[in-house]
Amino acid sequence: MRRYLILAALFGGFASPALARAPYPQPPSVVFGDLYRAVELAQIFPDQKTFADAIPTAPPATILKDYAAQKGQPGFSLRNFVTAHFQEPVLKTVSYDRRPGETVNEYIEDLWKVLLRQPDEIEAYSSLLPLPAPYIVPGGRFSEIYYWDTYFTMLGLEQDGKTKLADDMVRNIASLIDRYGHMPNGNRSYYLSRSQPPFFSCMVDLIAKRDGPGVYKTYLPAMRAEYDFWMQGASSLKPGEAHRHVVRLADGTWLNRFWDDRDTPRDESYLEDVDTAKLAHRPAPQLYRDLRAGAESGWDYSSRWLADGHTLTTIDTTSILPVDLNSEMFHMESDLAYAYRLAGNTTEAKLFAQRAATREAAIRRLMWDAKAGDFTDYNWETRQQTHVVSAAMVVPLFFHVATVAEAQAVAGAVQAHLLEPGGIRTTETDTGQQWDAPNGWAPLQWMAVEGFARYGDTLAKTIAGRWEARVDTAFARDGVLVEKYNVETPPGGAATGHGGEYALQIGFGWTNGVQAAMTAAYPETKGATAPSP
Repeated sequence: MRRYLILAALFGGFASPALARAPYPQPPSVVFGDLYRAVELAQIFPDQKTFADAIPTAPPATILKDYAAQKGQPGFSLRNFVTAHFQEPVLKTVSYDRRPGETVNEYIEDLWKVLLRQPDEIEAYSSLLPLPAPYIVPGGRFSEIYYWDTYFTMLGLEQDGKTKLADDMVRNIASLIDRYGHMPNGNRSYYLSRSQPPFFSCMVDLIAKRDGPGVYKTYLPAMRAEYDFWMQGASSLKPGEAHRHVVRLADGTWLNRFWDDRDTPRDESYLEDVDTAKLAHRPAPQLYRDLRAGAESGWDYSSRWLADGHTLTTIDTTSILPVDLNSEMFHMESDLAYAYRLAGNTTEAKLFAQRAATREAAIRRLMWDAKAGDFTDYNWETRQQTHVVSAAMVVPLFFHVATVAEAQAVAGAVQAHLLEPGGIRTTETDTGQQWDAPNGWAPLQWMAVEGFARYGDTLAKTIAGRWEARVDTAFARDGVLVEKYNVETPPGGAATGHGGEYALQIGFGWTNGVQAAMTAAYPETKGATAPSP
């Protein structure tokens, strides 16, 4: 109890007993220090994530002692040292024998088996955070779960009748929240310093839709713990101040931003971050923090976060109050109000209902651009809207923040600026970053379709049909689904997306999930057939 009281003081009144956690395991970049930096800068592995996921074959202290003793010796080979002291992670590649004439939905059904991982065994010194239940990974280089990916993957699991596996996915995330006080970006130690868009309450909604409202009471402690993480330090802030994920505005309103507790290069993209810092005219720790916060956004990276609109070195994520994140927080507060009512705690129910209402009003006041007819992000330091036209404008519709009039205006803005032959593009700008034009992403299509449908707008059907056709076109040509698509090309043209820090990944968890759910809700196309193996 004493520990809880200390935490309550530190967290500014937002703490709950669930936040009394053991210290986080350190990421490999901290554990191995100069050795880690040397390996990544030497490009021992083509993908920087490989060494972050490698498994040490001896205690780190032993490896570091050996490194100190050997690195200055004539003929020392860093590559040979790494081979002798680390086991390279085994990636289960997304490959299988296609059936002749296989349809998209049959492919998705097969891929659930390929992407399935069993409960983890604890491996000494590994960066992997073990999970207690089976789970689905995205595919490709991503051999762990990712936070917001999980919700969109679950849509397909529910549609395909794999309800036990969907339940397991929620259990796994709840277990991580219980262990660490929040759901990290993914289940790796180097992801613990940040989270991702908070979709846990949406996952609870999905299970409750099937199993009834009692699910909210089951997961109430985890939902509250996550909320406390995102709001940590809020009530101690003075107007105009910020702490971690929370910003207190001049009028006293709390809103949220993306953040990362570390200000060093990311373990999984170490060299890329170091190279970016060399080009930037700003302190490296500041840049690293904004790069990490951009990774927490899930939109890594996008012109939304770039001060000049196109150059990564100007990334300014921590200065921005994102409209999508705050819509997600509104939903979390609304779900907590409902869960507390079910639990008979009317005091907490009223508190969270009021917080949701206050946040909704702040989103409308600060992030609604009446002239453009869309929702946009807000820079809390300059006190101005960013006016970056992006698919984030549909998220307030998905979470019932928008009024009917606002939803109608957003429909017009989407048709004017984002609607393309293959669905909606992420932004208007092609910066070479993957969360910009010409790319479209499954989660954004789903939130757009569901968002417009909730307001009775026929644009939902249009977007669904175009996205389904784009995925089908690529599948008919390549026989696989991928993480992102080029939605700007005409029907029948090149369909796969590009840009970003790594090669296009196939699989792909959230694309499969959204395609399965969307084709069931909007059977606009008959479904493509894969090419012959």
